[in-house]
Amino acid sequence: MTLIAPFVVAFILAVVGVRLLITGPLARLVLDLPNERSLHDRPVPRTGGIGLMVAAGVTWWALSEQSLPGVAALAGALAALFFIDDVRGLAVPLRFGSQLLAAAAFVTLSGAHSLWLTPFLIVGIVWSANLYNFMDGANGLAGGMAVAGFGSYALAAHIAGDPEVAVVAAIVAGAAAGFLVWNFDPARIFLGDAGSIPLGFLAAALGIVGWSRGSWPFWWPLFVFSPFVVDACVTLLQRALRSGPLTQAHRSHYYQRLVRIGWSHRRLALTQYGLMLAVAATALGLRTASAVAVGLALLLWGAVYLAMAVGIDRRWRARVASSD
Repeated sequence: MTLIAPFVVAFILAVVGVRLLITGPLARLVLDLPNERSLHDRPVPRTGGIGLMVAAGVTWWALSEQSLPGVAALAGALAALFFIDDVRGLAVPLRFGSQLLAAAAFVTLSGAHSLWLTPFLIVGIVWSANLYNFMDGANGLAGGMAVAGFGSYALAAHIAGDPEVAVVAAIVAGAAAGFLVWNFDPARIFLGDAGSIPLGFLAAALGIVGWSRGSWPFWWPLFVFSPFVVDACVTLLQRALRSGPLTQAHRSHYYQRLVRIGWSHRRLALTQYGLMLAVAATALGLRTASAVAVGLALLLWGAVYLAMAVGIDRRWRARVASSD
């Protein structure tokens, strides 16, 4: 019951709030128009992140002990700022500067880390925020990762005896599930930067908090979110090796290529959910496992990801060759 109540409250608030954003007067405030990065072919409202974050924030304020220093305020500030970015667009220096400031403020407020580790944590948080933004490009994908990822955080923290992190993570997972009701294919609303950037920030911030409190080892949050981490990092590396512009919008992520070779958004989402749940189950089993067991499991999952990448690369090259 410790986790069910906050999850359900956040879920209901998000279902109602996002629905209002679809049908209410704000429905056309921010429309996601098809572009060179997108996989959709019609304008779709891009305000779902606001509904998700408001639902999470209200539930957080009402039901949690609000003991995590600055996390809610920083996530809320990022949501508000990047909503402006969704509406009007922000200069790149302001986008990255705000993320750096939020990451630095969080690391400073958490105060549980040695000085030499601080810059790495700040960079990791900023990377997580942008990584989540990169991977928010297919119906139901980012919402599903939030449910699986933060749900894993909630269960692991609960098992470890950390109710503060457990409740907050359950709230975020519940709000993401409520958003997913309207974002699963066919999506009626998108997350937008106001949702993806704060979710990426929270994934890193709560991961660091749980690690610093001993709820899980340092590598664990990266593995929980590895369905996103691997795709984003490998795609970025491939573009760098091919001298492609790293900051330019594109459709070369593995999930994007699957849709472009004929997978439906629904098939992609359901397949990814299976992957996410398998990773989550493995992560929960490995949280307190021996170093040998962890090493073997990570090697196995590395082989799985490699096989998936090679398979998609081959199918993609075949598609390109057939279209020439």
